[in-house]
Amino acid sequence: MQPCIFCRIVERQSPAKFVYEDDLVVAFEDLHPQAPVHLLVVTRKHLPSLNEAKAEDEPLLGRLFTVAARLARERGLEAKGYRTVINSGAWAGQSVIHIHVHVMGGRVFRWPPG
Repeated sequence: MQPCIFCRIVERQSPAKFVYEDDLVVAFEDLHPQAPVHLLVVTRKHLPSLNEAKAEDEPLLGRLFTVAARLARERGLEAKGYRTVINSGAWAGQSVIHIHVHVMGGRVFRWPPG
């Protein structure tokens, strides 16, 4: 079985414009942005979705969100607001089966989404 696209990006086997990386997560620009700022924060560990998360993944999941907040601050999004999204499962729109957080900002978002 071939690794998922995010695993290939994490291993630098597929191209992406990286904006952050550390020992637990990487972040890169979304190829099909839905906002002026649209980043993906991805775990280095292949975790298919939030459904598979275990107690031992808490530090990893915490890092996902602290990095998302850091990147939003660095891009000046905190003053007006930004959206973070995790899709879990097909009905939620998860198209890559590897947990990731979308960080989107730079435009007004409406509620409810979708």
